[in-house]
Amino acid sequence: MKFVTCSGGRNKDIAALFRDTFTDSEGAEEGHVIHDLACALLETTPPDDLRVYLAEEEGAPCGCAIFTRLRFAGDPRSAFILSPMAVATAHQRKGVGQNLLIHALEDLRNEGVSVAVTYGDPNYYRRVGFRPVTIETVPAPLPLSMPEGWIAQSLTEDPLTPLNGPSVCAPALTRPDVW
Repeated sequence: MKFVTCSGGRNKDIAALFRDTFTDSEGAEEGHVIHDLACALLETTPPDDLRVYLAEEEGAPCGCAIFTRLRFAGDPRSAFILSPMAVATAHQRKGVGQNLLIHALEDLRNEGVSVAVTYGDPNYYRRVGFRPVTIETVPAPLPLSMPEGWIAQSLTEDPLTPLNGPSVCAPALTRPDVW
């Protein structure tokens, strides 16, 4: 297993990974929603605001984590949001996702990013340092349908303190159906 930062040219393979993985776990409709989200993020997010991390086996992506910049109007700290993330069905429960996130978070930390945020299963993401937060601590860019899934972590030695919002995410993420 190899972990790499993707700088482009793999959009079709990456989108297919998201479609297939979410179709397997959530059904065809969700597979298409997440496929379309991944395509929009990859195609429309400015390069400075996009970080794509891949787990590869024999050159084929078997895991992907897409991070996009999350801006806070009154806060100078650099923040990125993870959404979406997928590990191919055949590679799940083997540590691929956890190791991919460890690689990605270390890369973001080394880049000087202060905060990582995601909206997902707290039990899964807890393994790599994410903890539940409130919208008072980390203002969400859109209303949360499941506030218990709003999680974040400091990527610095300092504890996570409230970010001064409001927050703005990549335009492709401003879809209520993914919040």
